[in-house]
Amino acid sequence: MTAIAPALVPLLVTLPLLGAAIALIAGRHRRVQITVSVATLTVVCAIAATLLTVVDLGDQAIAVSVGGWPIPFGIVLYVDRLAALLVMVSSVVLLAVLLFSVGQGAVDNDDDTPVSIFHPSYLILAAGIFNAFIAGDLFNLYVGFEILLVASYVLITLGSTESRIRTGVVYIVVSLVSSILFLSAIAVIYGALGTVNIVQISQRMGDLDQDTQLVMHLLLLLAFAIKAAVFPLSFWLPDSYPTAPAPVTAVFAGLLTKVGVYAIIRTETELFLFNDVNVLLMVAAMATMIVGVLGAVAQAELKRILSFTLVSHIGYMLFGLAIATPAAIGATIYYMVHHIVVQTTLFLAVGLVERRAGSTSILRVKGLMKAAPLIAVLYFIPAVNLGGLPPFSGFIGKFALFDAAAEEGDPLMIALIVAGVVTSLLTLYALMRAWNLSFWREEDDSAETEARISYLGDAPAASVSTERRVIPRIMTSATVGMVGLTVALTVFAGPLYDICARIGGALLEPVTIGQLEQEHEQSTGGDDKGEER
Repeated sequence: MTAIAPALVPLLVTLPLLGAAIALIAGRHRRVQITVSVATLTVVCAIAATLLTVVDLGDQAIAVSVGGWPIPFGIVLYVDRLAALLVMVSSVVLLAVLLFSVGQGAVDNDDDTPVSIFHPSYLILAAGIFNAFIAGDLFNLYVGFEILLVASYVLITLGSTESRIRTGVVYIVVSLVSSILFLSAIAVIYGALGTVNIVQISQRMGDLDQDTQLVMHLLLLLAFAIKAAVFPLSFWLPDSYPTAPAPVTAVFAGLLTKVGVYAIIRTETELFLFNDVNVLLMVAAMATMIVGVLGAVAQAELKRILSFTLVSHIGYMLFGLAIATPAAIGATIYYMVHHIVVQTTLFLAVGLVERRAGSTSILRVKGLMKAAPLIAVLYFIPAVNLGGLPPFSGFIGKFALFDAAAEEGDPLMIALIVAGVVTSLLTLYALMRAWNLSFWREEDDSAETEARISYLGDAPAASVSTERRVIPRIMTSATVGMVGLTVALTVFAGPLYDICARIGGALLEPVTIGQLEQEHEQSTGGDDKGEER
């Protein structure tokens, strides 16, 4: 298994790209496209699980130089525990959302997600995500972001409605600004250090003065903060995500911002470990948590509520990074995995609500507890999980973050703990208020109740409504599977947290170029040893 692992690494990107090409050629054959897409992501899931097993049990990362170029001159694909874990979780989420979209397309005749366009774009999106996670140099990471940008613009504008085109334009403009900043940072780093390889950059960064490092640091951080939706650079997200089709919104919410968070993790732990901006990260984390959750409380539409909670919970991940201890980094990784799964699940559940009730406005939706008890459960479980109630994974992740901060005892960290508790309580309030109004409230509820929530009438999309539609069994099954996965994060929290703890310890021990070459030699069985020398 160890011997074949290096050969599997490039397949994480090439298989989705090949699948996208086949799906595009088979544009008029719906079943062929579905078969190719499902098979591709299923194989990627298996490959990712294999790679995670190999790198975790072997305690050795896998470095692959594409094209046989000696390290660090070629394109290096690097799979450590963090990359393998995120690729595996992402592939599972992408597969579940794909199955959800298949059911939606079968019933709606692909009005919202035209199958001939959706499947190739979806697989290209997957390739971009996987490429970003396993990139061993900054330029390849940039390429992953650009693949994401192209595919996500197509997906966010599916259906070509006025609102989707408008939000799509905002999304692409903001993304292009982020890309320009990222590319500028790469140019500055290459000009100063003569390399874009992440390991080489980390080794040579100490040769530069602190002010030069700080300029590079802030350029990269600014570019990634836009992609991760860190306040005040998160203004674009709540208006962009809710307008897209339900499957697209779910996968965007679960994964796209996490690619930005992943890039920040790599930047903070590998490139600028000795040029920290931890105070800035703490302030940004607190602002992101509080402003995001206050935005959620003020919303009356379920997808907008979830979009604002998505922003607020990015703050928890920044919080863990700012603490900058192995325990805190491990807790951040665990919370990141938790949030990918739970946030995606909630958007899928809201997609079911929209089809059953013909609206996602909590002012319009009533009586779903009796009309659709299964949907009520499918929303409730991930909602209380995201709110951080014990014993769910949300509570475990937040408690671990708070414990790591309390050990440091810094006054600003204590303030962040308080902000994190308040954010968690307000998240629970916003999600449970929505559940109470949409599921518990009866169709013939009193005028008094209506008066109590009338203040939400001016909230964006408060009166939005669509037609009620049939819910295919595969959509419900995909959502049930995702809810089961959220529960599994709690049931198997011990083994998962152990992996995350090992990731936290390894990230704060920078890899040298010698280690990278050794990992590459071990991955290839020493075939390139003479060439590299």
